[in-house]
This record gives sequence, structure tokens and C-alpha cells, in this order.
Amino acid sequence: MIAIESLYDAAARSGLLQEAIWIPNLGPVVATWVEFRAPDASILDGIGMSTDYAMRFPASCLTGIKQGDAVEIGGVAYRVREVRAVGDGSENRATLSKL
Repeated sequence: MIAIESLYDAAARSGLLQEAIWIPNLGPVVATWVEFRAPDASILDGIGMSTDYAMRFPASCLTGIKQGDAVEIGGVAYRVREVRAVGDGSENRATLSKL
């Protein structure tokens, strides 16, 4: 069985991922490759559009990331709103809001 980290490494080498820099409240800054999404969502019954930012990453890469932490992706700063395990727990998905 292939480790999730190996899949993310291959995706990063193929240019499919973006680098995220995690800036925890305590401790050193950590950089890793993540799947970053910024899909537009309709809000206010179709009157407006909002972007729902999220990143997906191996759980072993950003251990300890939590709500309120800062993350920089593509030179843009985001605040972590929520972190959830995906599937068997080898991956996490964090929802983000722009700072």
C-alpha cells in the first residue's frame, strides 16, 4: 500500500499542489505541499458570490494545526477556521478565511 505522503510528493513534483507555510502561535514555521481550493459559492439566494477556501494535506505534515492558526499560500495569508480528518485519518482538510 502506498503512503499518502508519497502521493502528495508525486503530485507536488507534477505541479498539482501549492506550498503552504503554517505559522503556529507557538513553535517553528512549517512549510508543506497542500491541495488548495478556492471555489466560488453562491450566497444570499444567488445575489452574490463568496469564495470557500480550503486546503487538504497529509495529517503527518501539519500535526498540531488548529483553528485560529495562520497559513500563507501563494503569498496570501489565511486564518484556519476548522480542521477535520478525511477518510481513514491519513489526510486532513482545513477550511480557511482570508486575513
